[in-house]
Amino acid sequence: MSLSGKENSTGDVAMDLRTWISAALSNQETCLDGFEGTNGIIKKVVAGGLSQVGKTVRNLLTMVHSQSKPKPKPNEAHKTTTAHRGFTKFPSWVGSGDRKLLQTGGLSMVADAVVAADGTGNFTTISEAVLAAPDYGTKRYEIHVKRGVYVENVEIKKKKWNIMMVGDGIDATVITSNRSFIDGWTTFRSATFAVSGRGFISQDITFQNTVGPDKHQAVAIRLDSDLGVFYRCAMRGYQDTLYAHTMRQFFRECIITGTVDFIFGDATAVFQDCQIKAKQGLPNQKNSITAQGRKDPNQPTGFTIQFSNITADADLLPNLNTTATYLGRPWKLYSRTVFMQNYMSDVLKPEGWLEWNGDFALDTLYYGEYMNNGPSASLDRRVKWPGYHVLNMSTEAINFKETCGCQQQV
Repeated sequence: MSLSGKENSTGDVAMDLRTWISAALSNQETCLDGFEGTNGIIKKVVAGGLSQVGKTVRNLLTMVHSQSKPKPKPNEAHKTTTAHRGFTKFPSWVGSGDRKLLQTGGLSMVADAVVAADGTGNFTTISEAVLAAPDYGTKRYEIHVKRGVYVENVEIKKKKWNIMMVGDGIDATVITSNRSFIDGWTTFRSATFAVSGRGFISQDITFQNTVGPDKHQAVAIRLDSDLGVFYRCAMRGYQDTLYAHTMRQFFRECIITGTVDFIFGDATAVFQDCQIKAKQGLPNQKNSITAQGRKDPNQPTGFTIQFSNITADADLLPNLNTTATYLGRPWKLYSRTVFMQNYMSDVLKPEGWLEWNGDFALDTLYYGEYMNNGPSASLDRRVKWPGYHVLNMSTEAINFKETCGCQQQV
């Protein structure tokens, strides 16, 4: 692995610190969200305390500056210059051992744990296998989840480091549940699958929340795993499918489906070679693919979506004229999202982007598009917000091509 020492860092101390401090800022607001529906006095007291902590966290963010990126080692150079479709286009912090595992099917000769619903493995549930994994592990702990449907809510907590979970293929290995906001769960707690442990890798698994659009917020997967990788996975749901809550994650060749804000959160996340499919929601409901939640201009967070297909799922195709779909809307004041070199089908409205509430954040957000193609890629009728940018040259896109350490072509 390329992670340095027991801290699971990247070697760029400043960037690591900015990521972790930024996550602390996001976690404060999530904490307050958990008091929704409780006695207003309790929430007010907690909010007062967090406000003071928040000021300190914001000050810390202004004090930490990124250092220049080290040049790749000679024997690593080819891994950052080959064509983007190759297997080697993972973030620089994914070590050679993990890259080899991902290329060759995701598992060593013998997995550390095997989960099988039919009893042919070490465990019958995924939660049991996770619990058996060592705490703060510095070596890769491999869990093979055999073909089957696993109805459970799984949580990989912060002390479970370096877990690699591999299934038998998208829609062959399925982890599913049905928690939702309407049924009394907070958005944060509604997740079918939640990861906080650092260095998590998943491959060939489907994560889904099966409640329909009428149950509103219903998360399939929630991520606070720093330096996490999701390869050939599917995230299926409706509203709030993929909660990239905090930290740094990389998604490659994944399928992500949903309706409202179905990729959201305040992580630093790159999506590459993915299939992003808008679904049919409630009557008169507008679809928004992203809702990035950057709260402070000094946070390094944002979403980069590159080399992906933006399309309608099968249930939406007959209703393109009556259901409006947009690239994103600003959940928080400094929301930041860039779409680069994607195929955009006719699923999108010509304006491209949607307001959250009137003119909120339209001056402070950063939304960008660079070299996209397809029926909905035309920029002629895009929004005219101050925070919207058309990137015409690779030099303008350079700030986003290495988001979270990903070496991508532009």
